[in-house]
Amino acid sequence: MERLSAWVHGNVQGVGFRWWTRSRALELGLVGYASNHADGRVHVVAEGPRPQLDALLNALRSGETPGRVDLVVEDFLAARSDLHSFVER
Repeated sequence: MERLSAWVHGNVQGVGFRWWTRSRALELGLVGYASNHADGRVHVVAEGPRPQLDALLNALRSGETPGRVDLVVEDFLAARSDLHSFVER
């Protein structure tokens, strides 16, 4: 189990991006959250097996998201196991 932290840059607020991300994460069996930040970025944190995390990261970069993703900056960490569902914050 690993933890993905991904900062998504672009036009990703007010366009259904967090809802879309939550749907993809739930389809992949991941837990975590997607949260808006004042600077316009969305922070996506997800935990699960690495192949599913890679699939979520690929989806974030796919060009099929709501809005427009210009850049995704990711980091993989050890899972903390403190998340129990995937939510929008």
